[in-house]
Amino acid sequence: MPAHATPHSPIFGQRLRQLRNQAELSQEKVGVMIGLEESSARARISRYETGEHDPSEATAIKIAEVFGVPLAYLYTPDPRLGDIIRCYDRMDETDRARLAELAARLVESSEP
Repeated sequence: MPAHATPHSPIFGQRLRQLRNQAELSQEKVGVMIGLEESSARARISRYETGEHDPSEATAIKIAEVFGVPLAYLYTPDPRLGDIIRCYDRMDETDRARLAELAARLVESSEP
């Protein structure tokens, strides 16, 4: 689990459920896709979604890969930051550098 996430953080589960529903996948299907045994897949994904259990880092990485999102997206509680993380992931290095420069300028311009 990343250092910034708290044990049994509801954020991961909320994002997992949202991604799973958007992809119209069952809990069992997602579990099987990340390598869980079919017999326990639904229950394990359900526990992640409800926050009853947190996945290991390796499992969280597999979940992020299945949905094509950065791992950080699954843990950030700020919806806008989540959107930025997903956009950043799709950018090339030039655009990433431009974004970093813009963010720095915005911070500088808002400081007293």
